[in-house]
Amino acid sequence: MKAVIRDLKVHWLITKITLNQVGYSIESCCFAFWCFPCFACATSRKHGECLCLPLLDGFGCIPPITMAMRVSMRSRYGIQGTIFNDCLYSTFCGICTWCQMSREMNVREQNVNLVHNRAK
Repeated sequence: MKAVIRDLKVHWLITKITLNQVGYSIESCCFAFWCFPCFACATSRKHGECLCLPLLDGFGCIPPITMAMRVSMRSRYGIQGTIFNDCLYSTFCGICTWCQMSREMNVREQNVNLVHNRAK
């Protein structure tokens, strides 16, 4: 009986975490869908780049800023991938790419408290 209760608690915790993450994703993706230029500029600013940098994406058939930001994030956070995939995602799934970058930054920004005990 204790094992069943423990399993239910773990399942509830995993469900709660997943729903919180999905809730955030839906919120940010709705913002991206309804006002994509504003969302891209805000995400660029959060990444430490110029606020209006994503607005330059409209001057080519391959969005260079989206692709560069994606490569930069992969490099900064140690995410595996290829420049070819970055090019494909940036070209054909621009809004989804910006949502993914925003979500990744939010996950990485969560504070992690490390406790270090020194032996005397």
